Amino acid sequence: MDAPGPNLKERVEAYERELIESALLATAGNQRRAAARLGLLPTTLHEKMKRLGLRPRLAVQARAS
Repeated sequence: MDAPGPNLKERVEAYERELIESALLATAGNQRRAAARLGLLPTTLHEKMKRLGLRPRLAVQARAS
């Protein structure tokens, strides 16, 4: 048997987190522009960020480091 690793849900969440952080970094933390860049409504982006535990300023700072 294969060793257990990240399941699909964990991988999708990690990928979403990466995409959202990149969009926020590219837009200097502007959620409306980041949402547009990702093809999402701002409310959908906000919900995803909340679910993933992301805060805009912290996401931008983390990616910039």
